[in-house]
Amino acid sequence: MVDRIIVLEITMKKSEKVKGKEAVAAKKRLYPKLAMVAAAGILIFVIIGYVLLNPSGAKSGDMVTVEYTGSLTDGTVFDSNANATPLTFIIGQGKVIFEENVKGMSPGETKTVNIPVDKAYGPYNNALVHVVNRSTLPANITPVVGSVLKITRQPDGAVAWVKIINVTPSTVTWDENHELAGKDLVFTIRLIEIQKG
Repeated sequence: MVDRIIVLEITMKKSEKVKGKEAVAAKKRLYPKLAMVAAAGILIFVIIGYVLLNPSGAKSGDMVTVEYTGSLTDGTVFDSNANATPLTFIIGQGKVIFEENVKGMSPGETKTVNIPVDKAYGPYNNALVHVVNRSTLPANITPVVGSVLKITRQPDGAVAWVKIINVTPSTVTWDENHELAGKDLVFTIRLIEIQKG
């Protein structure tokens, strides 16, 4: 009986040793997997940090070169530099109507954007339509409906481009509104190049 108990204890001790060795072996197999997961996590963190701190897309202060086509919502094209000289400008200077829409674009990317009236040339303003006596125009100007005249205002010397919308024997009616005032615009923009600012 005593011999059986001793054999049983020895068997149990061997079994516990085997289990311990298997646990150590399992941990050793787990370490490379944990190391790979940690490395992948660090790599993802570095990539996200790089993208956030150094975006490849255009941003304020960058000089960009674009090709564009501007149209009305009905598809009528009013301006385009396609197959002509590309437009170059610095994002953030407020000189191009669609410049905010170029932010985040990458070279070669094309996008179409809608520019509402208030972000384009503003609403049409009836106060900018004037009826003037024809005798106030220089003698060498013959007003024709649809033509555009350059007017220098006195005394500040400000220049305005006006469109003649009506002519009578004694008066001329001109419109100082931009020709696209009161209209929503659509631009298709292709970013050609970015020079980081």
